[in-house]
Amino acid sequence: MAAALSRALKLPGKKGSELGEYDPLTQADSEDESEEDDLVLNYPRNGLGRDSCLGAGSSQLRGGRSGRLVGAEDEAQDDEEEDEWRERLPSKSRQDRDDLKGTQYWNHRDSGRDRAGEDRGGPGPMGAAGIGVHSTDAEEKRVRMRHAVRSAFFLVPLVSAAMLVLLCAFLIPCQKGTLETRPQWERALGDAVGVTPPALALWDVDGDSVEDVILGVTEWSNDTRPMQGNKIYSAVALSAVSGQVLWRKVMRETVMYIQSGLQYSTQQSPVVLLISKSILMLVNSTSGENLRPVLLKNIESQAVLLPDLQGDSVPDLLIATLPADDAASDLFLTLISGLTGAKLGHPVPFNLTGQGKLIGPLLHETQQGAYYILFGLGNVEAISLCDIYTRATGELPITLALRKKDPGWEGLKKTNSSSFIPIYRGFERVEFLLPLVAGYGNDHNSLDTVSNLNATKSDWVLVYGSSKLSVLRQKDIRKEWTFNSAPIHSQPAPGHFNDDAVLDLFIQHSANGIMKAQVVDGAHGHLLWSAEFVCPRYVLEPSAITTSTGQSAFLFWASDPIKAQKNITKTTVAPGVAAAEPLIRKLFLLHPAHPKILLELTSTTDTAVTSAVSYQEHQKDASYITVSSRPTPYSEPGARIVKSMSLKAAITKGQIIRLEESTKQPGGAVKPSVFEVNKFFRGLSFKRQVRKTQV
Repeated sequence: MAAALSRALKLPGKKGSELGEYDPLTQADSEDESEEDDLVLNYPRNGLGRDSCLGAGSSQLRGGRSGRLVGAEDEAQDDEEEDEWRERLPSKSRQDRDDLKGTQYWNHRDSGRDRAGEDRGGPGPMGAAGIGVHSTDAEEKRVRMRHAVRSAFFLVPLVSAAMLVLLCAFLIPCQKGTLETRPQWERALGDAVGVTPPALALWDVDGDSVEDVILGVTEWSNDTRPMQGNKIYSAVALSAVSGQVLWRKVMRETVMYIQSGLQYSTQQSPVVLLISKSILMLVNSTSGENLRPVLLKNIESQAVLLPDLQGDSVPDLLIATLPADDAASDLFLTLISGLTGAKLGHPVPFNLTGQGKLIGPLLHETQQGAYYILFGLGNVEAISLCDIYTRATGELPITLALRKKDPGWEGLKKTNSSSFIPIYRGFERVEFLLPLVAGYGNDHNSLDTVSNLNATKSDWVLVYGSSKLSVLRQKDIRKEWTFNSAPIHSQPAPGHFNDDAVLDLFIQHSANGIMKAQVVDGAHGHLLWSAEFVCPRYVLEPSAITTSTGQSAFLFWASDPIKAQKNITKTTVAPGVAAAEPLIRKLFLLHPAHPKILLELTSTTDTAVTSAVSYQEHQKDASYITVSSRPTPYSEPGARIVKSMSLKAAITKGQIIRLEESTKQPGGAVKPSVFEVNKFFRGLSFKRQVRKTQV
């Protein structure tokens, strides 16, 4: 008690390690720490410990108070001993005494904490019973076990989610990634036999939402020479993504036409038609398995998709054949059941007086809802579908809609006894007749009902006399306009060049070693665009593809463009002069936004004989597919090469070709820079053309 009173009467502060030295900061820290120690020591005394509700808690409280009094007396005694000890060491230096002071200070704190631990129930007379905040070994094990379980519950789902992400990202094949890594492929398939282009159609065979290639192939068996005459005819389905063979169907004759998309029901795979000279084979589009054959003679046309004539909810078909006697001028129209493949009645003969190439047959539905078939030899005639069905079966069609006839069309007949309605008759033969609908040129081999719906209700594009282009109105069978040009050798491609929402026509014709490409206004027949090129010495139909701008991009083959320059006379080369040199053919892309610029996508010495466009909806891309004949040394037949090229990938590597060298455009506008042109073309995306009726 005396020692405590003595300390209370001292001045504020605390003596240092030397006699008479005064350090207020050390004294303040010592007092704060003493207060903290008092709080720690008082915590169990306030009744908040684990054992506060037990009887032992009161004894612990009493022990804590007595320990505090004893601690005060000990501190006083320690101070006296410390002063006495310092007096015995006068020879120590100041630095040594400072070090000793720090050591004693921390020893003093540690001793205080040790005493506090004893008060909390540690070893010693007050903690022998093991009562305090420290857990027992069993409690510590349970705590560790709970922590381990919690960690497991957290880590197991996290690791599982990470493994699932890695599995989806790296182990499971991704079709989109596959498409992007295969922008182009090439495959040799068969031999280039004859001059007739091989049959080609597009359909999604493997279910990857990309139109695959179905191609007619002719090849020599066992590498035999042509003189031995051992040919193998087949139809082969190729993946549009990789070019791998999906299925192969061997035929007895060369495949003239391939048509896809005939749908029986939503539960069954669509049907592909393989048409040879004397057989029409229906096969499963997914597997190539035979479904049923239809035996005919002298098939001359593709199949025409008709409305359901029998009431079995499946569209039926019509096909044109010629008689066995070549001298006869009769043309037969045969009706075929789309469900069973059986003939409906007998073939219906028509005595045609015209001469020239076979036109059609095509199905047309008038504004009154009446169905007519358009066909002819060098001209175009029409006959009611009701009359054809009645003459083939001896019965009237089941539904009233099929019995309907259009009074306006029926009034065009020359005589009441005639069944023919003249659509076009003249001295100049008809070369091409096609519906004026967007996308008809790219998928005219499709038998899909939706694709053919609007194509049966539109006006027509008519090319006659080899150099005259007209649009026939379907409402009154009159010409809307006529455009005169040099001989047109390929079917026009309908597309949107200007912004009047009327389909325009891309045509190409050749004369004197020069090929001219032109775009004709579909509304008035005026010339919208024209360019001249060195003739590529072959004819291939152009393609029109709808782009993200709403306008069409036109793809066509040509040689080097002949640029329009002042004071330069154009020279032409005779066809036989440069025949010994390999001619480089180039694929150009024309977009109406830059009419004075072409984008050269690729070049080759191969001779392309047919082409098609396959769409990739998810990537907003399209693949340009060509079937070419590659020259070989000596007199061996050339190889048939099938190539697929991503248009987006080709555009990024394309070369800009300016058709004019002037720095100014019409109207005084400055021509766009290379950067601006590249940015525009690379931003294009492609989508499937929806067949819209043009009336």
